[in-house]
Amino acid sequence: MAVGKVEQDYLRRIVLRERDVDGGLAPELISQTVWLALRHGYHVVLEGILISHRYGPMISALRRNHRGDTCLFYLDVSLEETLRRHTLRPQAAEFTADDMRGWYRPRDLLGLPDELMIPESSSLEETVTFIQHTAGLAVPSPVAG
Repeated sequence: MAVGKVEQDYLRRIVLRERDVDGGLAPELISQTVWLALRHGYHVVLEGILISHRYGPMISALRRNHRGDTCLFYLDVSLEETLRRHTLRPQAAEFTADDMRGWYRPRDLLGLPDELMIPESSSLEETVTFIQHTAGLAVPSPVAG
């Protein structure tokens, strides 16, 4: 099973060298990248800080037009925890806590009925396992024999 990871931050910041602004090209590039992978048989994980008013229409269109299963997950993390986790990232020096306070949108859900919320108390391993099992991407354990 081929799984492609489409990272909003990478496509926007690295490929396009674009700030996350209304009218930017990132949503269109992300949509085209996801569709390319889907057309070639990949399962796709789209991840990023996908602000609902900017990326919601694109995500809704992907969901509506995709013939296979689509799962939507929202990682519900407080600003304090977001700031703490940011200090552990390689990009920690690229922007400040004050920058992040300006960008932070608590509970910025898409408002779709099947969007699943993951609490900040979920460990990385628990989160990955939950997403894999919910999306049907879990690799079965080998049978002892």
